[in-house]
Amino acid sequence: MTYIIVDAHQDLAWNMRDHDRDFRLSAYAKRKAEAGTPIAEHEGLCMTGLPEALLGRVAVIFATIFANPKGSPYSLPSRHAYSTPAEAHQIGMSQLDYYHELADSHPNIALIRDKSELEGVLVTWQPDVPFEQHKVGLVVLMEGADPIREPKAFEEWYARGVRIVGLAWSQTRYSGGTAAPGGLTKLGRELLEVMASFRAVLDVSHMAEKAFFEALDSYDGQIIASHSNPRHFRNSDRHLSDAMIRRLIERDGVIGVVPYNSFLWEPDECPLRKADAPLSRVAEVIDHICQIAGSARHVGIGTDFDGGFGADSTPEGLDTVADLLSLAPLLAARGYSDSDIAAILSGNFLRVLRAALL
Repeated sequence: MTYIIVDAHQDLAWNMRDHDRDFRLSAYAKRKAEAGTPIAEHEGLCMTGLPEALLGRVAVIFATIFANPKGSPYSLPSRHAYSTPAEAHQIGMSQLDYYHELADSHPNIALIRDKSELEGVLVTWQPDVPFEQHKVGLVVLMEGADPIREPKAFEEWYARGVRIVGLAWSQTRYSGGTAAPGGLTKLGRELLEVMASFRAVLDVSHMAEKAFFEALDSYDGQIIASHSNPRHFRNSDRHLSDAMIRRLIERDGVIGVVPYNSFLWEPDECPLRKADAPLSRVAEVIDHICQIAGSARHVGIGTDFDGGFGADSTPEGLDTVADLLSLAPLLAARGYSDSDIAAILSGNFLRVLRAALL
């Protein structure tokens, strides 16, 4: 069977604005340009690029808007950071401009804002369509909602293409987050009401546990965790307890598994060498979620590639996004059917999109 991939989390615009990593260029071209530079040292070997996405049949990417908070203990090294809502808004809009530029400038890149645009991308991956006509569709996901200056201002972001919002990264004005325990704020509850009126998808990755449960109890729209792993493998508030996974399953949500070694093993167990980090671990993590769910309906892939780590920090067999299809035979070896594998690699997140998009 021929599969496609939906990758539910890539920080394409942040990489461009902060590290001059243009998605249109090959990952290998960027590696060559970055050799011996601080970017290569701090961010690792680049893994994303349009040529590799096309080769690896990555048909849809949830492409993030990410504004880095200034002064947070969880912050990343960044050329652009914010300390006010106005600064966060400016950073976010600049990144959104980049996604429009990509779609306007390249025939193999498209923005996905409605069902017709989604199906227009997917049809290019049919078996009778020549390779050069394949398109990578970008669904814009805001990671951390501080660029939304006030809840009612979500309308301007929706009008420009944002279809998925995660309220938190670390602490935001809307929600507790990673390394910042707490619930939804008053602004957070108001933002959820506005998002629901636009049928936006809620991304609960990075939300603090209290905020996570409050959001799932109050939000009646589509819900995902774009890039989160089970705490069963890495016990951290960055990830999901089995109780949180069960609640997401009850809401028919989908969890994007992150193939990042530090998210796949506890720190004292994490392999020091890439050669000692088997890709089968990712299949094991996927299987854990499927066993809780009793089906393959609630798990997908959310790589977070180039989101602060590079190829050396991922399992053996993963060099770029072109290698994600290597998961298929590993899942088949665990007894997953072709239809189950198709659901995990793309179908589950496509189901969420089709339910949310107009």
